[in-house]
Amino acid sequence: MSNYDQLHRQCRTLENLFDTKLTSYSQLVSTISQHINDVEASGSSARWRDLELELDDLLEKLEETNEQLSALANEPDTLSQSMLRAIQRHGELFQDNARELKRTKASVKNALDHANLLNGVRNDIDAYKSSAADSLLAERGRIDSSHRMTDEILEQAYETRADFGRQRTALAGINNRMKSVIDTMPGINNLIGMIKSRRRRDTIIVGVVIGVCMIILISYMWG
Repeated sequence: MSNYDQLHRQCRTLENLFDTKLTSYSQLVSTISQHINDVEASGSSARWRDLELELDDLLEKLEETNEQLSALANEPDTLSQSMLRAIQRHGELFQDNARELKRTKASVKNALDHANLLNGVRNDIDAYKSSAADSLLAERGRIDSSHRMTDEILEQAYETRADFGRQRTALAGINNRMKSVIDTMPGINNLIGMIKSRRRRDTIIVGVVIGVCMIILISYMWG
C-alpha cells in the first residue's frame, strides 16, 4: 500500500509538472510567430530545445512510474478497485501526454521551419535590396561624375566665351582706331593734292616765264 501511495503521488507530481511544461512548450508556437523576424534573438530556439529536453525527461520518468504502477496492478488482491482505476487513469493520461507532446513537437518544428524560411526569404530580400542600393549608388556616382564633367565643359565654354568677348572688345578698339586713322586720311589726301596742284602751277608759271623770255630774246635778235 505504501509503495502504491508513493508511486501515485510521484505520478501525480510528474503529470502536473509535465502539464505545466507542455503548456509553456505549446505557447512557443505563438511566440515564434510573433518574433518571426529573428527567432534566435527572441530566444525561442534555445527555449524550445530546453523545454523539449525537459518534457522528454519527464515523459520518460512518467513511463517508468506507470510501469511500476502497472506491475502493482498485476497483483489486484493487494489493491482496491479505486486504486486500480487510478492506475488505469494514470496510464491513459500517460498515453494522452505522449500523443500531445508528439503533436506539439510537430507544431513547434513547423513554426520554426516556417520562421526560418521566412527569415531566409527576408535575408534574400535584404540582400537584393542591398545589391540594388549598391547599384543605385554606383549609378548615382556615374551620374555625379557626368554632372561634374558637364560642369567642367560648361565652365570651359564660359571661359572661351569670355575670351571671345575680350578679343571682340580688343578688335573693336582696333577698328575704332583704324576708323579714326581712315577718317583723317581725306585731309592728308587734300593736303597732298594741294601741294601737287601748287607744284603744277609753279611749273606752268616758270614755263610761261621762260617762254616769254625766249620770245623776247628771239625778237631782239632778229630785230
